[in-house]
Amino acid sequence: MDKARTYWLGETSAVLEIPGETTLEHQRRIWSLAEFFRRQPGVREVVPGMNNLTVELDQTATDIEDLPTALNSGWAQSQLAEAPRRHIDIPVRYGGEVGPDLEVVARHTRLSVEEIIRIHSETEYSVYFLGFVAGFAYLGGMDRRLITPRRREPRQVVPAGSVGIGGEQTGVYPSASPGGWQLIGRTSIQLFDPARDAPSLLLPGDTVRFVETRGRP
Repeated sequence: MDKARTYWLGETSAVLEIPGETTLEHQRRIWSLAEFFRRQPGVREVVPGMNNLTVELDQTATDIEDLPTALNSGWAQSQLAEAPRRHIDIPVRYGGEVGPDLEVVARHTRLSVEEIIRIHSETEYSVYFLGFVAGFAYLGGMDRRLITPRRREPRQVVPAGSVGIGGEQTGVYPSASPGGWQLIGRTSIQLFDPARDAPSLLLPGDTVRFVETRGRP
């Protein structure tokens, strides 16, 4: 078992942080532990993240001071959660006006544009967690050959559907928002719609593959 650390985040919230590389196994254990705490009395909110879990208790809870211990022991005993078996293909038009940073990624990685598109679209990704903005899925599993630092100056507005690379990760902006990832393409699929029964198209545990399209996605 990996040794975790905990720390307080305010008077009623504590964070469990897992050291080392982010892996699907770590995330599945975090999802399992998150479900455990959601079923406990006195728990106000549970927020799974990448290699971390935040739990907030009601102010009326009598065992607030025991929360870090409960997180640590819970992690030590956690099992792998059963991940949803959904697979989603996302059509992407790469480069040009919708992927203005594709050449930047090519120069940094010393790969051709064609190689970047091939590697990016051949990989199957796993949704690790949702965050940043509603419906933004952090995807694990990107080929390390594509690792590219974020932009030094983030854009004030990134169009919805933009596919980007930020460090060791790739993802899709579900709505127009500020962002500093390198934009390599765009999809027309709506990833977040508050009017849907399940507003976010992607959920933790889903697998994703990007499919290159020459015309409109």
